[in-house]
Amino acid sequence: MADQPVRHILSLSGGKDSAALAIYMRDRVADMEYIFHDTDKELPETYEYLARLEAILGKSINKTTAEQNFDHWLTVFGGMIPSNHRRWCTKVLKLKPFEKYVGDSPVINYVAIRADEKRGGYISHKPNITTVYPFRDDGLVKADILRILEESGLGLPRYTDWGRTRSGCFFCFYQQKIEWVRLKEQYPEKFEEAKAYEYATNKGEGNPFYWCDDESLAELERPERMEEIKRNWLERQEKLRRNGRKRKLINILGDGDEAEEDHRGCLICQL
Repeated sequence: MADQPVRHILSLSGGKDSAALAIYMRDRVADMEYIFHDTDKELPETYEYLARLEAILGKSINKTTAEQNFDHWLTVFGGMIPSNHRRWCTKVLKLKPFEKYVGDSPVINYVAIRADEKRGGYISHKPNITTVYPFRDDGLVKADILRILEESGLGLPRYTDWGRTRSGCFFCFYQQKIEWVRLKEQYPEKFEEAKAYEYATNKGEGNPFYWCDDESLAELERPERMEEIKRNWLERQEKLRRNGRKRKLINILGDGDEAEEDHRGCLICQL
C-alpha cells in the first residue's frame, strides 16, 4: 500500500455544504474525485442540483449505488423502518457503497463540517482512510458557505424553495412535521409512497413503525392535523420575531414539537 498513490475523495449529499466544499476545493486539489451515493429515493431537485454542480466543477460526479436497494434491506430488517435509533439506511445505502468505492488504497476524505458546527464527523474507521475538514480548519462558517454558493452561481438546492431543509431520501425520518406537510403538498405521490411503507410494515403484530415515530403519515395528513402543524409553525415564527431572536433555518421550518439537536441528520447523508 505504501507505493500506492493517495486518492482524494469528496462525498456529495446533494446538500449545500458538500456542494460548497466541492467548489472550494476545486482549484486546490486537481485530482479530486467526487462521489454521490444514490439511494434511488432522492428528490428530483437533488439530481438537478448535482447536474448543475458538475457543470461548475467541470468534472463528472461518480454515482454509486448499493448492491441491494432500500426495499431489499427493509425486508432483511423485518419491515423495521429506519429511524434516529436504527439508522440502517445510512450504513447499507451510503456507508457500504462508500467503502467499496474506496477499496484498500490510501484515501484522504474531505468532509464539509463548518467551523460553526458542534458535531464530529463520521466517516469510516478503515485504516486507509484519513478524514479532513477544510471548512473547520480554515475557519469557514455558514455565511462563507452561502457566499461560495452565490458567487459560483450554484445557489441553494431548489428543494429549499418549498421549505425542505435537508438532502437525502424524500422519506428521511429526520424531517420535521412541517416538512412532511410540505412534501405532501409538493410531491403527493412521494408522500403516498412513504405512507405505503408504513402500511406494508404495520400488520398489527408488535409495535408499529412510523417515519415520525409517534404519528403515522395517515394521521398527519388529515386536513385538520396539517392545519394544526402549519398553525404551530406560524405561531413559533411569530414568537421568535417578537423575541427578536436570530433564527436558524431549521428553527424557521420547525413546528416546535421537536428539538433542533434531534434533527441534525446523518452526516454522510445531509451535508
